This record gives sequence, C-alpha cells and structure tokens, in this order.
Amino acid sequence: MEPPGRCYPAGTGGKGGVGGAAGLFGSGGNGGAGGDAGPTNGTGGNGGNGGNAILVGDGGNGGNGGKAATNGKAGTGGTGGLVGADGLNGLA
Repeated sequence: MEPPGRCYPAGTGGKGGVGGAAGLFGSGGNGGAGGDAGPTNGTGGNGGNGGNAILVGDGGNGGNGGKAATNGKAGTGGTGGLVGADGLNGLA
C-alpha cells in the first residue's frame, strides 16, 4: 500500500518522429514510435507519420502509438506516407 498523499505523475509519452521523405527513387522513412506513458493516468505518445515517396517507392509506415499507463490512454499510430504525385504535393 502506498502512503496517503503520495502521487505519481501522469506523464505523457513523447510523439514519435516523422519519417524522412524519399528521393525520386526510394521509400519514405518510417515514423518513430510514440513514447510510453508515465506510471499513472498517462497518455501514450502518438506515433510519427511515415515519410512521403516522390516518384517510385513506398510511403513510410506510421509509427506505433505509445503504451498507456494505469487508467491512461494509448497513443494513436501515425499515418503512412504518400506516394507519387500525392507525395510530391505533400512536400509543397
């Protein structure tokens, strides 16, 4: 049992990094995973978005959301990167 009056921080996990954009021929980088939450009531960080591919290649995968703590919410995963013309427009 914890002594009364002691509380733990409701830490929020950091957001995952965004994946790098690819060159003309290559795949976008994957988004980083969101950080895990603090011990109590924390929210997991959101995963970073995948990088965009320009002409030929795949958009990067979105990172996973961080894990939640007790009573907390898990982070949401990032979205995958765009490909081709959509990826090119995404850089504008």
